Amino acid sequence: MVTLQTPVEELEAIRIDKKTGEALEKLGLRTIEDLFSHFPRRYEDRSQFDSFPSQPMEAAICLHGEVTDCQSRFARGRGRRFFEATIEPPGGGDILGNRIVLRWFNLAYIHKILAVGQALVVYGQPKMSGKKLVIDHPDFEIVEGDPTTPDAHMGRIVPVYPLASGISQKPLRSLIYQALERIDPGHVPDWLPAGSDPSGLTRWEAIRQIHSPESFEALEPARRYLALEEFAKLQLVLQQRRETHRREGGKVHVATDQLLQKYFERLPFSPTGAQSRAIGEIRSDLASEHPMVRLLQGDVGAGKTLVAAAAILLVVEAGFDAALMAPTQILAEQHFLTFQEWLEPLGIEVRLKTATKDSGGSLPLFQSDGPGTLTIGTHALLHDQSEFENGLGLAVIDEQHKFGVEQRQRLIERGDRPDVLVMTATPIPRTLALSFYGDLDVSVLDELPPGRGKIITGIRLTSQTKDAAKFLQDQMATGRQVYVVYPLIEESEKLNAGAATVEFEKWQKRLPERKLVLLHGRMTAEEKEAVMREFREGDADVLVSTTVIEVGVDVPNANVMLIYNAERFGLAQLHQLRGRIGRGEHKSFCVLMIDPDAAEARQRLAILEETSDGFRIAEEDLRQRGPGEVLGTQQSGLPVLAFVEFLGDTRLVEQARKIAEEMLEASAGR
Repeated sequence: MVTLQTPVEELEAIRIDKKTGEALEKLGLRTIEDLFSHFPRRYEDRSQFDSFPSQPMEAAICLHGEVTDCQSRFARGRGRRFFEATIEPPGGGDILGNRIVLRWFNLAYIHKILAVGQALVVYGQPKMSGKKLVIDHPDFEIVEGDPTTPDAHMGRIVPVYPLASGISQKPLRSLIYQALERIDPGHVPDWLPAGSDPSGLTRWEAIRQIHSPESFEALEPARRYLALEEFAKLQLVLQQRRETHRREGGKVHVATDQLLQKYFERLPFSPTGAQSRAIGEIRSDLASEHPMVRLLQGDVGAGKTLVAAAAILLVVEAGFDAALMAPTQILAEQHFLTFQEWLEPLGIEVRLKTATKDSGGSLPLFQSDGPGTLTIGTHALLHDQSEFENGLGLAVIDEQHKFGVEQRQRLIERGDRPDVLVMTATPIPRTLALSFYGDLDVSVLDELPPGRGKIITGIRLTSQTKDAAKFLQDQMATGRQVYVVYPLIEESEKLNAGAATVEFEKWQKRLPERKLVLLHGRMTAEEKEAVMREFREGDADVLVSTTVIEVGVDVPNANVMLIYNAERFGLAQLHQLRGRIGRGEHKSFCVLMIDPDAAEARQRLAILEETSDGFRIAEEDLRQRGPGEVLGTQQSGLPVLAFVEFLGDTRLVEQARKIAEEMLEASAGR
């Protein structure tokens, strides 16, 4: 018998040479427990035999047959040897004389294994080669007894595992199969509390079913059990991190609200109810000796920047410095201009620190007996050696999903227990917020400020570009500006999608009387800044761009956006791009241009025509594409999830959170 901690090398299923050992190490498979946690990525049904086909098949089939011919061949004109074995149904074939040719290229050892008269179980996809039905490089087993007897590779629903260079399916499958056979189920204890899973499975039963399922129906409860376990462990990490934050203690980073009141008095509008609620939640955190770690999320245009400004004013009035970190230079510079306009009249210095810029505002540097300063920057803030003169009291991180947990921590460490506000303009479905931001308090801006222009969204074909150009001309004739967005910078042989650099020249010909500018990610920071300034100040009519404008570009006069090859984008990203228009009082138009061959995309994108509710769009994006794509950059510092598809299951995620909370309470003796 073996235990969960038994090294993989002690299994005799395969010979583990240096190459295989390195591959297992790459996959992190050192013990039996590691093998059990290496879950299949899909399954193949080899539990019953198919009839010998008479034509090609769209899917792989499982056959039981007898070898009637074997020979090595040489492919003329290709200079390579291959081996063929012909199999027929047992007992000499059927009325139709159906037979299948099995074929292997450049695998010289196969001819030493196969011989006429052997019985085989074969799995593969038949296709036509000349006048013959062939299966190239099939999985096969030589059988001497009952062909229906299950083994590691045939006679059952067979798992297919993620691999690394140096090991193939068969040896890895053999290892896991033998580990299941040899372990005492008593050595696989339950981690979840008794009664947590409604299926009544134990951990051992779930592991056995996921690696060797009795049926496809038995797979679902096993996967749900292990997903619940995985999510609960993740919640435990997040809850422990939250508890640690609270135990560490922080500082009070708020004095009076005088600067905040002056700021509100200068605004030409009143904050929304949602903004006022979020500011109140943040002020309570700043006044507490527990360090604030709060997520501010809201839809495009919900006014997160105003809330961040309020938090910054509360902190700098108390004599501390604040920092705001943005993922791109364009967004950092946009924030710099906005905060200069808002805060400098109140006597607050605003600085900019990026990889190419290190500039201060127009005011003299305040010392610690006056207000603190605000430094806005990109990742350069993490590498900057200068100190915050008044001590960093607040770290604001914009577009949180573009940064990892470690980067967030590095900015925090530049201060003495600063409060932290992280913001995201991508609405996060509740299940994902619970799963990946469970260590943060959450403020939601679910209300848009008044006075925003209405955005009309429509789906058109890229073949209608001539009509689109006419529409742009009509809108520019009224004094408006437009965006034209492409997924690629340059043309690609592999991808059939528009490229900004190539299409820019075509648009210059379509709109000869208009001033066009080009923006993409490979331009230098200075080039990007010059282009954006020209467009922002109205000196250019059309901005042809890649998705570099997804966040941070605020040009109220721009009211039209064409997005080419919209079928290549996720719903949330399209919603983000669309948020660059409708920022003034003008009626705005977002046109999603799809490839005529991508007709099925129209149905997927239809929700963008129906609603501008970012939370509803995010939920649909989660349903369509899964959480890995929706989250974008996977947050470093958190475990990689094996069962991400269950993150859309609110009940399962809520249950995992409850289990983690109860475990923490029990361990603390509460």
